Amino acid sequence: MSETMPSAVPPVPPAPPLVHPPRRTLRRRLAAWYRGRSLRSRLAALTALAVAVAIALCALTCWFIVEQRMYDLLRKDLGNGITHIPPGIAFNGDGCASTPQEALANAKKAQSAIGASQPFGGGKLQDIQLVSADGRTVCVPADATRAIVVDPADLTLQPGKTTVRSGTYTDGDSALIRVSWLFDRNARPSGIALTAAPTKPVEESLQQLALILGAVAAVGVVGAGLTGRLIARSALKPVDDLTDVVEHIARTEEVGTTIPVTGNDEIARLSTSFNSMSTALANSRDRQTRLIADAGHELRTPLTSLRTNVDLLIRSNDTGRPLPEATRTKLLGNMKAQMQELTLLIGDLLQLSRPDSPKPGQNLAVVALHEIAGRAVDRARLRGPGLVFELDIAPWYVHGDGAALERAVINLLDNAVKYSPPGGVVDVRLHEGLLTVRDHGPGIPQDELQYVFDRFWRSPSSRQLPGSGLGLSIVAQSVRDAGGEVSLGPARDGGPGAQATVRLPGRPVAP
Repeated sequence: MSETMPSAVPPVPPAPPLVHPPRRTLRRRLAAWYRGRSLRSRLAALTALAVAVAIALCALTCWFIVEQRMYDLLRKDLGNGITHIPPGIAFNGDGCASTPQEALANAKKAQSAIGASQPFGGGKLQDIQLVSADGRTVCVPADATRAIVVDPADLTLQPGKTTVRSGTYTDGDSALIRVSWLFDRNARPSGIALTAAPTKPVEESLQQLALILGAVAAVGVVGAGLTGRLIARSALKPVDDLTDVVEHIARTEEVGTTIPVTGNDEIARLSTSFNSMSTALANSRDRQTRLIADAGHELRTPLTSLRTNVDLLIRSNDTGRPLPEATRTKLLGNMKAQMQELTLLIGDLLQLSRPDSPKPGQNLAVVALHEIAGRAVDRARLRGPGLVFELDIAPWYVHGDGAALERAVINLLDNAVKYSPPGGVVDVRLHEGLLTVRDHGPGIPQDELQYVFDRFWRSPSSRQLPGSGLGLSIVAQSVRDAGGEVSLGPARDGGPGAQATVRLPGRPVAP
């Protein structure tokens, strides 16, 4: 008889654990609330919090000092306690009768005998209570309306010792109790004395003090919050003005708008920096607009000439009347020259489009300025074959962009070649980082020296000469990028011509 095996039941995979979203703690909620507030509200809240902490610390310190002082006075007022059994008191029933009335009367005699002082804040005698050594007999003052609750630990006090403890009366009021041993005439321990002073006046005074301090703290925190709000509003007024100006610039794109600056604090420094930035942006936009306008003007002339020549060639082909070979060759030569001029102009524009300050490490290296000057002179000789170049070049190594510096030196030499008379002399000297290029041409009028490094500026007397007016601008930018200085003026020896001076930091030997 065959048995049917039960089919295997696949195991049920365990359910994935429930993932509860993390609860936002109180700290995160406070941080989120703080970030959502305005700067003025943050300053007011921080001011109120700081004042609250300061007031709370001062109030707690004051309360604890007063509490300690009041209880110290209360302990001092309790004295040293009773050490001997007063006359007329005997715990054998002679001095403390069995009836409560007699016991109170005997205790009153004992109290008068020891001369107890008045407690702190009260107008009645201290409460004194005598207890026999076995704790069975208790004597209390006759005028007492309540008794001191005896602690069993009081009976275990070592003879000759005195202690102070907190306790209560039979009616539930708290008290400060001094416990001391009593000795008879033969110096034998016969019982203990409880000297008590009620602490209720002290507690009430401390409660009143706590209420006063709490009220003062609450008023101080509220006042600090309002004062912080007013101070924040006054202190952040320049920031509001700055925000208004920034929003105005964002809406209207009118860069160059500034705000008045008063004082020399952090807000004044921020306003000054913003004014400088706004002015720099306005100047940059003006330079950009002027560059675009000047570039368009300079590009228009060669493009117009190119278009005229191309139209002439196309018209000659369309009409079937080809131009004479000499005329055609001249047109093509003019077109090539104009294309070269456009190429140079576009290269100059690309050179000037770089940022004024290169990024750290970008194309910067130690280069030999004397080698750059030598290569530039070789190229200048090809452009001015009839000129004489007198060289006096000493080794000098600088840290900069070699290609940009070579372009700058070539532009200086091109400028000297352009304005030198036929057969003239060009002096090139390099000593201790001072590079001078001097020609013997007509020179530069004194009233035009301030414009020589401006982009697209060309002297009225030289506008018929080739060039775009960007060469000296490229020189100035390249020298500034290398940390140097450049100037252009009349010859130093008083002779004819102009002299360009470039000073670059470096050293005479390679590092």
